[in-house]
Amino acid sequence: MTASVVHIIGLISDTHGLVRPEVHDALAGVSLILHAGDVGDDDVLDELTHIAPVLAVRGNTDAPGQPRLPDAIERTIGGVTIHVSHGHEVGSPTPAALLAAYAAQVIVYGHTHRQLITTVGDRTVVNPGAAGARRFKLQPSVARMTIADGRADVVLVALG
Repeated sequence: MTASVVHIIGLISDTHGLVRPEVHDALAGVSLILHAGDVGDDDVLDELTHIAPVLAVRGNTDAPGQPRLPDAIERTIGGVTIHVSHGHEVGSPTPAALLAAYAAQVIVYGHTHRQLITTVGDRTVVNPGAAGARRFKLQPSVARMTIADGRADVVLVALG
């Protein structure tokens, strides 16, 4: 019997130019980081690459035309389809709006700064929360997604 490959992926969003020191511990051991936009400057991506390779998308506060920040990322990892975008492109992002807009099994977004994991059938919508400076009296956070046997499980990790 062959053991299945397990992928552990860090999910982060809305850093707005700040990588909190706790992010290094919260995402330790991940094989990839997906950043759902409002990155700030390139220094954020450079610092995150000390943890794992990073794929990031452009948020509404990121300058257009940055080559490291496409509008969306579509990947299949461990048999799970993943869509990453900031969410502002659907207006006010809600799980229902994102599920209607994208066909992926896992949809990762940011923009609202509110942590959220919603599962509908075999599909999951995740907002890892805002990892940057504290805003709107919300607890800064990230998420860890474990993919195994064609399934994705996500947990939120509070920062600070």
